[in-house]
This record gives sequence, structure tokens and C-alpha cells, in this order.
Amino acid sequence: MLDSLRFNPIKLNIFSIITFALIILVIISTDSLFSDNLSVHSVADVNRSNHHELQTHKISEPLKSTSSDDQVWIKITEKITDEKGRIQELKVFESTNPTPKFDSRIGNFFGRYQCKVQFFMTWISPAKSFGTREFFIIESLFKTNPSGCLIILSNSMDSRYGYRILKPLIERGYRVQAITPNLYSLFNNTPSEIWLNDIKNGKRDPGEIPLAQNLSNLIRLAVLYKYGGVYLDTDFIVLKDFSSLRNSIGAQSIDLNGNWTRLNNAVLVFDKKHPLLYMFMEEFALTFDGNRWGHNGPYLVSRVVDRLEKPQDFNFTIFPPMAFYPVDWTRVARFFARPNDQNDKKWVEVKLRQLKREAYGVHLWNRQSSRIKIEEGSIIDRLISDQCIVCRHSNSS
Repeated sequence: MLDSLRFNPIKLNIFSIITFALIILVIISTDSLFSDNLSVHSVADVNRSNHHELQTHKISEPLKSTSSDDQVWIKITEKITDEKGRIQELKVFESTNPTPKFDSRIGNFFGRYQCKVQFFMTWISPAKSFGTREFFIIESLFKTNPSGCLIILSNSMDSRYGYRILKPLIERGYRVQAITPNLYSLFNNTPSEIWLNDIKNGKRDPGEIPLAQNLSNLIRLAVLYKYGGVYLDTDFIVLKDFSSLRNSIGAQSIDLNGNWTRLNNAVLVFDKKHPLLYMFMEEFALTFDGNRWGHNGPYLVSRVVDRLEKPQDFNFTIFPPMAFYPVDWTRVARFFARPNDQNDKKWVEVKLRQLKREAYGVHLWNRQSSRIKIEEGSIIDRLISDQCIVCRHSNSS
């Protein structure tokens, strides 16, 4: 629109410049009212930099097959002073939606159905960024857990546009809804509440890492503590029924002796008010560092579990990497590549059988794989064919 406007510099006076500026300001302000809001997205990818390895514990049980600001406003706040910009960024996460309160909406959703499993996800990007891969993740969840219920904690997906994205599944009877999170309600009477107030009041430095990413790490802990269920990242293909899992967390890596060396928080399964979740939130509030990638996420759960003197007293299971992280982030590209010869084809078939037999799902490490093309005949392509419901995906997605 702006490119089509032309002005004669000779005739342009100060008054017209001011008028033009006011018009543009009005246009931007009006447009921002209808833009998709940001929400909180799960980010649990491992940091690429070197980190000190944690002390190990033996795996306790082997794997068994058993206020409404938009993108324009955020860009503006990033350009003003740090202190003011960081405080303003919190407005993205304040619930100003006139719909029923957060607690009521979640209670009504779960109360409406007999949910075999309560699933939660988060999403921080605009709804228009919720693409075919993310939609397939939800398809895979309901393909394997048809009696489950999914709540997507998101401002942007809690909209007409977001509803249109989810509508094909809702029309088929699957129980999924996007709900705008109210952090003050969600964090109430938990260690998370203290941290949030410190950030809001400028007593805590949010750091250089986008605050939304660190909030996602905290929200998943708080929502499971308050309601119980399963948290999944939006880049996790579900391959099995989760109803048999209780109080479980997955190892991302193990040593030659079978001891875990790092845990991850991309998949969390916990009962309501589990004490370990409370300890995770305490660790977040006490040791928060907004400048170190993964410090408040995967490394946090690793630190807390590593310090437990008697892990068996907390009634939880650590699953080996094959359960939730069957491919390392450094090798995930191979899962997207087509087999080039007979050996490759044989490897794909063997790996698929192993995944379906032993894995509850596949974490795609979206930070590394989001730009990788899904090639025909690849492991991911085969999983999409097997696990989709609407099945509208293309290999180029």
C-alpha cells in the first residue's frame, strides 16, 4: 500500500508531512488490533555449545511398551530501553480476553469429556505460523490417543483463525481447544508466582533469550502441577497410547553403563501436585538465568533430579532415550532423508520397526530440523503416512 503512494517533493510542506505521519500511525494502530497475538511456545531444544556433564543416576526402570499486544508492538518494545522493553514484553502474556476465566475454561473443557489422558502443548508464534508439521503432530496424538483431550496454551491459537486450523479435527470428534493462559492464575501459590512478580517489577533480569521461551519452560511445569497430565512439545510425533504412563520423564542421553547423562523436558508426564514439579518450579525461581540456553529447561530438570538423595521416594520413572528421544539432534536430518540404495531402505525398515516397538514418540528437534525438507520414503514421511488423520500433508512441508 505504501509503495503505491507517490508525493511531489516540491509541493510537500510541513503540514502534509505531519498529516501523512498521523494517517500511517492510525493505519498501523488499527491493523494491530486484528493481528494474531503471541503466545507461549514450548522450546526444549538442546544447546549446541559445550556444557559440563552432570553426574549420573541409574535409570530406574527400563523401557516398556506399556492484555493483547501484537507482533508490531513487540518490535517496538525491542527498540526502546531494556528496562522498559522487558516490562512491556510481559503484556504479551497477560490475559485480557473477555472470555471466561482461565481456570473455568480448562475445567469446563475437561469436565465436558471423559478424557483418558489430559494433554497440554504451548505455542508462541502467530496462528498463521502453525503449519502442516504442527498440525500433523496433533494428528499423531489423536491417532494413537483417540480418547485423549488436548489443550493448546496459546494467545494466537485462541482465536477465530486458530479455530479454523483445528476445525478439521474438531469436526471429526477429537477433543482439542486453544486457551489463552493467565499466568497470574496459573502460577498462584507456587514458586513461579514469586519469579513472575520479580520479572514484572524489574527485580529480575529476563536476559537476552526471548522471555517467551523461558516462560514456556515454566508454564509446562505449572500446568501439570495444577491439573496433571502430559506435556508435549509441538515437534513430538506421538507413536503410542500414553494412558499407561505415570510420573515419567525421559533421558536424552545415557552413558555406556546405562546411566543417564542428561534429561529433557520436551515430554513430561506427571500427576497433579507431584512434589518433583514443585521442586522444578523452585529451581526455576531460584536459579533463573535468561542468558543461558537450556539452563531453565532441559538442564534444570537434570540438575534437580541429579541432586535427589533418594529418587525412589519421589515415585517417578526415568525412561531411556529410545522412549522419547530415539534420535539425537545431531543426527535428526537422517530421519528426513530418502533412502538412496538398498542398504538405506533396509535401515529405514529396521528403524521404523524399532520405533513402533519401543518408542512412545519421536522428538524432531525443531530448532535443527524445521528447514529440512521431508523427502519421499524417509522415516518421517513414512510416519506421516501411518499416523495422519486428515492426511493433507505434502513432502515439501
